[in-house]
Amino acid sequence: MSGEGGEGEDREGGGSKGTDPTADAPRVRIRGIYATALTRLFESHAGAAVVLASEPIRDRFDAGFDVAPPDATVSTTPDRQGVGVVGGTDTVAAVRERLDGVGVDALSWTDPTPAGAVFEGVVTDTLGGGAVVDLGDGEGYLPYDDAEGYVEEGDALRVQVREPAPPWGEDRPALSTDLVVDGGLVELRRGSGGGGENSEAARMASLLSVDPPEGWVPRWTRWADDADMDALRAALERANALADDVRRALADADPDTTPARLVAPLGTAWVWFGRESRFALDDLRREVTTTMPGHHRTKAATEAASAAVDFAEAVCEPSGEFPFAAVTRQFGPREGDRIAIEHGKPEGRLITLGRGDVVEYDPDGAVRIEREMTPGGSYDALGVERRSGDVAATKFVEGRWWYATVYRSAEGETRGTYVNVCTPLEIFPGAVRYVDLHVDVIKHIDGRVERVDDDELDAAVEAGNVPERLAERAREVAGRIENAL
Repeated sequence: MSGEGGEGEDREGGGSKGTDPTADAPRVRIRGIYATALTRLFESHAGAAVVLASEPIRDRFDAGFDVAPPDATVSTTPDRQGVGVVGGTDTVAAVRERLDGVGVDALSWTDPTPAGAVFEGVVTDTLGGGAVVDLGDGEGYLPYDDAEGYVEEGDALRVQVREPAPPWGEDRPALSTDLVVDGGLVELRRGSGGGGENSEAARMASLLSVDPPEGWVPRWTRWADDADMDALRAALERANALADDVRRALADADPDTTPARLVAPLGTAWVWFGRESRFALDDLRREVTTTMPGHHRTKAATEAASAAVDFAEAVCEPSGEFPFAAVTRQFGPREGDRIAIEHGKPEGRLITLGRGDVVEYDPDGAVRIEREMTPGGSYDALGVERRSGDVAATKFVEGRWWYATVYRSAEGETRGTYVNVCTPLEIFPGAVRYVDLHVDVIKHIDGRVERVDDDELDAAVEAGNVPERLAERAREVAGRIENAL
């Protein structure tokens, strides 16, 4: 199911900070364009505890949310027409019932091929990128990249539903021949052996005095870094229980019975929102933040429409802050775009330092771009030869008085860091713009930090190109950077 989209296990209950749900209230994780409205619904009207809330939701509700394994996850469908619910079967049923009550035209279905279910399937067709698999309870699609070995028509394969699909769409659920169970903060993968990240994950598991089942390897999610030991232990115990369910079912399976469902440790349901339901969700969202009429109706149309809604509401929000996320989502730059570095000089000239690809976009106000450098010459003040394959990685943060460029070799070795001090950065759709204030700070390969070009700033002040007040700010910023490096 889809990720956060711009807002962005049926064991052990719990509550979130800032709420007072009943002790047995289910814990629900919510993602997608309905996140604010549904968080309001579950926190205030439905007796559930929202966990693993995204940063925009935490800011919008001005409240703490627990970092704990969810009993169910609610995610917006890729076409934005509704949501999918994945979790323990009892929790899924309860969440589905509550979502049915959002509006008179909310409709829901139980999925016969739920997330995490394991089937003995039969390949009925081979396509360009994958195979169609008869599951008995429906069909699935197995990408060749997610299959172990060669796949051809008539093969009997043991597959798991990795990505279920809503019934109103044309997509088949995505399958894999690997087996994974999800404990909320940790995944267990069967047979994913050893090394690096997995070894570190296994060591973390050992600290909890809970061992994964033999043959299963843990992979912790990014949320694990923020969770306490009790939450981590609960997540691993839950994953272990799910893995045991799968193991027992596979041990008891009759290999001659195909196609057949072998085990479904989790349930999946789908809820489609009609027009009245979307307007009811608007009302819930409006209790929390600025919401235009038809917010969800408009967002459900297209990505462009969704961005336009974010833009309209952001500029109307009385926060007093520049709506970077709304503006850049509507107009750019975003990941994959190519933008210029427009380097103004205090005497009025403009130099384009080059163009780079946006490789990382942060809606909180930053982009990171990379440029492949041409060989020849050396990097200013670093005294390091510019070689073929070198890459310059630069992070720009809207409004910051400096930016850092890290030069790396084709092999990834750091060749030096150069920090430009400048007027506050502006990140436009096609370029980052600022005026250079001469003084810079560099960090050499050996760790030595050096401040350079103070004399050029002094000369610019004397020539009347930089006001003394601006020069003082530049020197202050350079001093802070020098101390930090």
